[in-house]
Amino acid sequence: MLANVLSAAIVGVEAHLVDVEVDISSGLPQFSIVGLPDATVRESRDRVRAALKNSGFHFPVKKITVNLAPANIKKEGAGLDLAIALGILAAEEIIPTDAVKGHVFVGELSLDGRLKPIPGALSIGVVCRHRYRVLVSAENAEEAALVEGTEVFSYPHLAGGGGILARNSDTRSTLGTA
Repeated sequence: MLANVLSAAIVGVEAHLVDVEVDISSGLPQFSIVGLPDATVRESRDRVRAALKNSGFHFPVKKITVNLAPANIKKEGAGLDLAIALGILAAEEIIPTDAVKGHVFVGELSLDGRLKPIPGALSIGVVCRHRYRVLVSAENAEEAALVEGTEVFSYPHLAGGGGILARNSDTRSTLGTA
C-alpha cells in the first residue's frame, strides 16, 4: 500500500515542504530511502524501526520504499523521522491516510519513540502558515507557534500522536493557533 505524509526540510534558513511517500509491498525485507537523503536521513531507517517497535507498533517485515520529494532538494537531519514513521503506519493501515492530510509532521525520533526537537521550527511555521497544521516536539511547539496563522500541535511520544491519529483523524491542538 502507498501512503503520503507531508514533512519539511531545512535548507539554509528556509524550510521546504517534503512529500514523504511510503510504499510497502511484499518481497524480501528491505528498507530504502530515496530522494537525495544525507547520511542522517538514511540512518532514520534504524531510528524509525526501533521507535515503532518500542512504541508498541508492528514494524512490517516487507519491502519498504520511502521517496522524499522533490528529489532535487538535499534532505538533511533527523526531522523527517516522524513523517516516515507515520507513513509506515498509514501504509500498513494502522492509521487512516485521511488522518495525516492537512498536517506537516516534523521531528526526530528517539529509539523509545520520544519526539526530539529539531532546528528550524520557526521556518517550518512560516512555510505552513495558513495552509497546514504542524505537528512537532513539545520543545519546538512554542517556536513554530510564533508565526501568526500557524496551527501547532505537539506530542511527546510517537505512541501518543500515532495512537490519536489511529483513533481519530481530527487532531485537536494542545497548543492552539498563534
